[in-house]
Amino acid sequence: MAQLSPLVYWSQTKQTLQLKVDLKDAKGAIADFSPVSVSFSASGHGARGVNAYKFDLHFYSLIDDEQATFVVSDNKIELLIRKLEPAWWPRLVATPQKPHWLKVDFDRWRTEDDVEQENEEAPRDVRQDYEKEYNDLQRQELGYVKEKTKKVYLMFYNLAMFVGYLYVVSVMGVLYYRDGYNSITKTYAHVGNAFKFVQLLQYLEVMHPLFGYTKGSPLVPFFQVSGRNFILFLMIEWEPRMHAKPVVFYVFLIWSLVELIRYPFYLSQLLGREVGLLTWLRYTIWIPLYPMGIVCEGIIVLRNIPYIEETKRFTVEMPNKLNITFDMVLFLKLYLLLLILPGTYLVMSHMSKLRAKKLGRGRGKRRQLHAD
Repeated sequence: MAQLSPLVYWSQTKQTLQLKVDLKDAKGAIADFSPVSVSFSASGHGARGVNAYKFDLHFYSLIDDEQATFVVSDNKIELLIRKLEPAWWPRLVATPQKPHWLKVDFDRWRTEDDVEQENEEAPRDVRQDYEKEYNDLQRQELGYVKEKTKKVYLMFYNLAMFVGYLYVVSVMGVLYYRDGYNSITKTYAHVGNAFKFVQLLQYLEVMHPLFGYTKGSPLVPFFQVSGRNFILFLMIEWEPRMHAKPVVFYVFLIWSLVELIRYPFYLSQLLGREVGLLTWLRYTIWIPLYPMGIVCEGIIVLRNIPYIEETKRFTVEMPNKLNITFDMVLFLKLYLLLLILPGTYLVMSHMSKLRAKKLGRGRGKRRQLHAD
């Protein structure tokens, strides 16, 4: 069955793009943005009646895909996009030939002349403008498509991490099936080393943005990975009495389930494949799992406090050569306070914004727009 594309009307300013998708009563809208393209799909009443519609656009120049979002209303869907560099584009798409379903939104249209700007088209790379045709030519000539080294590395990294967490969950599942609830206390003994290995490997995700392999700040993955490793190594590994606690089973399971969705999602993005269910899970499964994970981490810290009071582990007392003191018990209490209050809010609000950007702003926003 041929792919159906809705009518799309576009307009621009020097800094932004706006795409209006002519779909009424849209459901299941997904817009997947990359720096050079957008892939959109939704079901609704469009030019061909009530159907599933989809389109892909390769932009004329780069966009800021981290800031791109979309809003669903009763009679249309609007994609709001910010250009990476402020400039007037001579056209929306990379190729001179535009899709027949792409129209100009004359109601909002502005030209460079309106603001007395110079209109000169810079030299373009034909391989990027005709990416699909160029890849097809490579397949015909070479039998495969040459991929960039960075992309190949990231594909292997994400696949390896997925296999690592899948191994952990599989072993935990087999043990639980065989031994029932009694297996929970043996979790760390069976998968502890494997879990420590994959968690340490995640520090590579701190290096990726530093070397330009991924976008964003290295601080975000650093704090995320370090937070987990603080629990794993200092709170569990260093305290043998924690190894058999049931909470270790639950925190391993929660962390692994998050990663078993995240890494396949990254793989699909690298391969340019949009899997609607996987995208939905990536930006939805955190809603139940993150609060449960925070509770489990809090319990682990709380259970460690009497152990550290007893052993004085990581505590520095006077007198000493450096003439400093450090109370690990007080630190853990402050850590709990920060984890439960501002930490939870920051993580949940960040993920909520990402979900709104990727999956739309939901029915509440649709009602608000309709009322306006």
